[in-house]
Amino acid sequence: MATRKGMPGFRLTLGLTMVWLGLLVLLPLAALVLKAASASPAQLWAVAASPRVLASLRLSLLASLAAALVNLVAGTVLAWVLVRYRPFGSGLLDALVDLPFALPTAVAGIALTKIYMADGWLGRYLPFKVAFTPAGVFVALVFIGLPFVVRTVQPVLLELPPEEEEAAACLGASRTRTLLRVVLPHLRPALYTGFALALARGMGEYGSVIFISANLPFRTEIPPLLIISRLEEYDYLGATVIACILLVISFVLLFALQVLQQRRGGVARHV
Repeated sequence: MATRKGMPGFRLTLGLTMVWLGLLVLLPLAALVLKAASASPAQLWAVAASPRVLASLRLSLLASLAAALVNLVAGTVLAWVLVRYRPFGSGLLDALVDLPFALPTAVAGIALTKIYMADGWLGRYLPFKVAFTPAGVFVALVFIGLPFVVRTVQPVLLELPPEEEEAAACLGASRTRTLLRVVLPHLRPALYTGFALALARGMGEYGSVIFISANLPFRTEIPPLLIISRLEEYDYLGATVIACILLVISFVLLFALQVLQQRRGGVARHV
């Protein structure tokens, strides 16, 4: 069996990949980190520990986490319906899943605000206020994060042979036990990936949130909006520090989920 280094074009393709990755990803991130590193520890702490920044980070993290958990359940159920049941109109439903991908985020924000405001189509019937509250941020993040879970779980379900579930049923396993012991182990890596992608997207979302949140300081203000505000005030250092905080949070979350996924995979291989 030929090694990777012996494959035709391995070095060329690897070199092009690394150059492309460095120019598009690593170089901008390095410039961001270097800009933040030029500040003194007192300046960094003054920005990072300010009550307004902490409030926005807390809102963004909690709303993103809650939305990712909801999408984890709803997206898995939706993917299951699309793959296993294929109801009438499933083609249209499958296409609608990708709507948050194709729809400009500003359009999504305006549409959600119109629907959930006090006199909106849904807002007028709700017993609580959604638009211009933290609940509106949560709704927007659920809307934009759902496709990430569906599109990561759906291919795994398509490749999962139904014979395993049929064999479990023949051996007397209940549907719940079959789901937990047969289906879930196959889906676990995809669930981790979908959750991580939805969480990371929620932490950095801007366009769909600014309209429905009303951007109230200490209540519904999100970190990306603070970055824009600092840039408009020519406070480039403050904007850079907030951006680095988001970068670190996203990296830590994704790294932790990746480690957890690898450990789960190692346990599954030794069972």
